[in-house]
Amino acid sequence: ALGKSVFHPDSRVDYGARIYQGTGDGFVDMALGGHLGVFLSHSHQHGNILIRIDGDRAYSETYGHVTLRRRDQAGQLIDSTNYCRYLDIWEKREDGRWKIAERAYLTDIDVTGPIPANLFEATGKRDESDPSYRLFEEGKLLPID
Repeated sequence: ALGKSVFHPDSRVDYGARIYQGTGDGFVDMALGGHLGVFLSHSHQHGNILIRIDGDRAYSETYGHVTLRRRDQAGQLIDSTNYCRYLDIWEKREDGRWKIAERAYLTDIDVTGPIPANLFEATGKRDESDPSYRLFEEGKLLPID
């Protein structure tokens, strides 16, 4: 629900023909289905955001650094690291909320290959059991279960 809340219902997104083209809601469903069933962990950092506001429309470019970790059929850990950009058109509509109307995803660099080992086990979760939900909903953090 959180991922879908940033897109207008009639939004259009284009991550390229090999990844996804369709609605924002459809992208969130596709990403969750693929990420939760395949990847052991993932990390997404975004920054260097440029925004131009023009009335009830805004245009943004956001740089991303995404790493996805999985095991191949032989059990080897594989990392896919993408350096990318998100180009978005935002619109503030009748409800007064800014949401994405259009998104294009651009891959600048993609590196995929085996890694030698894990030094630390991933402790973040990709669902409501992640400690960040408890922190922001209940104002509590420790102990982390």
